[in-house]
Amino acid sequence: MSEISFEEMLEESLKTIRNGEVVEGTVIDVKEDEIILNIGYKSDGIITKSEYSNTPVDLTTCVSVGDTMEAKVLKVNDGEGQVLLTYKRLAAEKGSKRLKEAFENGEVLTATVTQVLDGGLSVVVDESRVFIPASLVSDTYEKNLAKYDGQEIQFIITEFNPRRGRIIGNRKQLLLDEKAEKQRELFERIQIGDVVDGVVKNVTDFGAFVDLGGADGLLHISEMSWGRVENPKKVFKVGEPLTVLIKDIRDTKIALSLKFEDANPWLHAAENYAVGNIVYGRIARMTDFGAFVELEPGVDALLHVSQISREHVEKPSDVLSIGQEIEAKVVDFNEVDHKISLSMKALQNMADTYNEYEDVADVDIDALAAEDAE
Repeated sequence: MSEISFEEMLEESLKTIRNGEVVEGTVIDVKEDEIILNIGYKSDGIITKSEYSNTPVDLTTCVSVGDTMEAKVLKVNDGEGQVLLTYKRLAAEKGSKRLKEAFENGEVLTATVTQVLDGGLSVVVDESRVFIPASLVSDTYEKNLAKYDGQEIQFIITEFNPRRGRIIGNRKQLLLDEKAEKQRELFERIQIGDVVDGVVKNVTDFGAFVDLGGADGLLHISEMSWGRVENPKKVFKVGEPLTVLIKDIRDTKIALSLKFEDANPWLHAAENYAVGNIVYGRIARMTDFGAFVELEPGVDALLHVSQISREHVEKPSDVLSIGQEIEAKVVDFNEVDHKISLSMKALQNMADTYNEYEDVADVDIDALAAEDAE
């Protein structure tokens, strides 16, 4: 029987490996662009930077001498007597398995955006790429996806077909689910008459939409003030905090108001605008039959064209202008219908009456004024 040499005995003691096999090794050296592993074979295993990750990295920051790691054999002999290994392809296979499980279980994944593309975002989960189309990035239209570059985001897998290279992530669904839960909690919490805090989300010509933390409420232009608001965009700004009153709730629609009852100007109108009182106001708008005078925000009065002057007035605009301050006498007050009628002509009559008695020493002017007011 022939003797076996030491080299032959050593070779027999070492394991055999094949292309495609998964091996475990210990890092015996690491450079910026390659890792050298002792894999228990007659030759060491080499993992180049390109076979470690699809992302450019400095390998010295990824592993250290003495670390153990698994890799897959690409070539038993790379032409220089070493075993060429790949770490990223093995990681991708494991990642693909994990993504399949996440797809089947509806698991929420977290990953960093590695690439912003024309049609969406690319993230990497254990070296497996996931594409998130632009339409599935958010629950609202995103004009600029660049803001997501390098950000960590959450998503679910809604399509898994690695053979066709289609692994699709969906962030939009998570946002919609979160919004639905917040909406449910909000509607369980609020009721008509509540005063709540919100943030102005959007302002239009007819009102403002206020984010209440789960749903938006509409603050109509007619509910913005007891007075008149001509242009909501001049009153409110997007992002502005706002305390509002819930006026009505219908299904998922919420009507809001800033007309708090304790600030209702009609609470003291009967006293402030009693018949006979002399009042001051501003011409707010005009028609052919008269002018509407704002006495205070939320309280308007009608100055009929026949009550503007003792002289004949064809149209209010012939003698008055918008914004003009006037003095008038209250000649009618209807608290139920919130209607007040004014007269400038009555003041002219009072002035003439006073003038008639101006030179009469024994006439009590104050008493005459009081009598005229009655």
